[in-house]
Amino acid sequence: MRPWETLAEADAPDGERLVLRRRGHEYLIVVGGWDLMSSRDDTTARALSTIGIDALRERAGARVLIGGLGMGYTLAAACDALPSDAHIEVAELVPAVVEWNRGPLADLAGRPLEDPRVEVFVGEVAARIKAAKAGEFDAILLDVDNGPEPLAHEENAWLYGRAGLREAHRVLRPGGVFGVWSYSAEGSFDRTLKSAGFEASVHKVANRGRDRGRTHAIWLGRRR
Repeated sequence: MRPWETLAEADAPDGERLVLRRRGHEYLIVVGGWDLMSSRDDTTARALSTIGIDALRERAGARVLIGGLGMGYTLAAACDALPSDAHIEVAELVPAVVEWNRGPLADLAGRPLEDPRVEVFVGEVAARIKAAKAGEFDAILLDVDNGPEPLAHEENAWLYGRAGLREAHRVLRPGGVFGVWSYSAEGSFDRTLKSAGFEASVHKVANRGRDRGRTHAIWLGRRR
């Protein structure tokens, strides 16, 4: 089997080492020695946008905030799903991930960062939500962890707790959507969403890539 080739390395703000690798047509991002994401696992990343944005297709001037750039698949699906007058902001904590998406990873998802509707915020998506005005967004889509339960990074707990969800509820317009990618549909996140004023649902999506056979989940909260 062909060995992995290291293309680039960078340090995240929390000190974790990120490594971008390639083997043939597959790209892999490794964090702290663990495989974080593969270019083959694009199905559920795209589903976060297609499912989350479905109800916004007819909404003029929709504004969408995406937490986590990854390999650009969620952003690309949002660009495909939204009309020309939409505005899409993607928050990415690690500057190097943005650089990689403009460089060696650019063609994987069709260069979505070059879409004129797209704006990049380099920093924590939690900080962007806290700074947002009331009713600023029509959708907030998060793919920054394994999901609400269990967390890989405890610093993300605020995003999925009642305080974070209430902030998300504040910055969404009526009928807006809060979507979360999750490794599984297990847990009680629906109750947490409801306690923050959302109508809750979960959509199961089969992974067809590197993690084939695993069913992931998209949690949705709709602002009443």
